Amino acid sequence: MTLAGAGVVVTGAGSGIGAALATRFAAQGARVVVNDLDATAARAVAARVGGHACPADAADPAGVATLVGFARERLGTVDLYCANAGVAAGGGADAPDEAWDLSWRVNVMAHVYAARELLPHWLAVGRGRLLVTASAAGLLTLLGRAPYSVSKHAALAFAEWLRASYAHRGVTVQALCPQGVRTPMLTDADPMSAALLDGSAVTAEQVADCVTEALTDDRFLVLPHPEVATWYARRAADPDRWLRAMNRTQRDAERGPDA
Repeated sequence: MTLAGAGVVVTGAGSGIGAALATRFAAQGARVVVNDLDATAARAVAARVGGHACPADAADPAGVATLVGFARERLGTVDLYCANAGVAAGGGADAPDEAWDLSWRVNVMAHVYAARELLPHWLAVGRGRLLVTASAAGLLTLLGRAPYSVSKHAALAFAEWLRASYAHRGVTVQALCPQGVRTPMLTDADPMSAALLDGSAVTAEQVADCVTEALTDDRFLVLPHPEVATWYARRAADPDRWLRAMNRTQRDAERGPDA
């Protein structure tokens, strides 16, 4: 994909990965719509990159319709839609229903609503690209964060389904699956998540580097942490061994560093 002159929408772009993507795309000549639920943050990033701000809820069908309509009015067409907005609710099966519901709406249904708005036009013209931020948790899991892990698995599954269903009709779907990224989400992480992710965390700018490279070869899995591919293969080859290893990690975390 050539970014110069492309019409691009990035959700959750008020900070973190989304802001880094918007900045990188604009620097390479794309015309960018910056979306975030935080209107002040969206406008600040848009002003910095010379883009258009569209504050809206990417997890609400009306909000997505407004966003896509706004982008078409300003850009003429949406060549790339980065469904990047996400939440990282913690807890296990006992997490409150509100956490599960929010995770489902933001981490899964936001992608469904985007596809509903974008696919009719993309299929009619025979081209379009959707980048789903699904997280390495969608390929593996993240201990201590059941709503996050489960919803990210679902996001990856939806991206796979879209790719399998529409690749021959010119629609390219890619799944961005980083581990730890030095963003506010990692800063606010619970101690277990922080301990698991902090050591190998990359910057949002490094994620943008990886995405930009992946746009040139259409790979499905975009992996800022290449080792995730090895772990994903091991998980698939021997799930029982993988789960035993993950459970050992869980037990070690429960015992604490001094055990």
